[in-house]
Amino acid sequence: MGSLFGYRDSSPSVKNILLLDSEGKRVAVKYYSDDWPTNSAKLAFEKSVFTKTLKTNARIEAEIMMFESNVVIYKFVQDLHFFVTGGDDENELILATVLQGFFDAVALLLRNNVDKREALENLDLILLCFDEIVDGGMILETDPAVIAGKVATHTMDADAPLSEQTITQAWATAREHLTRTLLK
Repeated sequence: MGSLFGYRDSSPSVKNILLLDSEGKRVAVKYYSDDWPTNSAKLAFEKSVFTKTLKTNARIEAEIMMFESNVVIYKFVQDLHFFVTGGDDENELILATVLQGFFDAVALLLRNNVDKREALENLDLILLCFDEIVDGGMILETDPAVIAGKVATHTMDADAPLSEQTITQAWATAREHLTRTLLK
């Protein structure tokens, strides 16, 4: 598991982030580890994790589960199931922070309409969230306002950098952009 020199890289890492629907089907997923080398291995993992967590009550707060030498942190809202997976030696609190950051950023971007239909209509924003939160397994950001703000700037046409815009302006611009794209 460790690096070339026998010690483990000290920065926490995420193996995958999954967003599944209430039947365990993919809405959006991103893998950062070679633990699941093929698409069928990934699908099998998603199905197993979904089945194992189905009867839990992860609607109020996130739950933690050990599964196939991994720590899986998960939370359900409406017809969406959010999962973050790390190695069994990973800090659960850090993984839970990643999950909460992802969850809250999605809620901000979907204007609290967190359900499968909204998620699919705004899939580009959710995929951008993955890129803002984790890069190559390394955690970059967990603050939902920062994640959502960066995602909003990716989707705007404005030339001004984010530092010159307030988050509120970024939201307004992103909302206008989204409305324009949806009306096209």
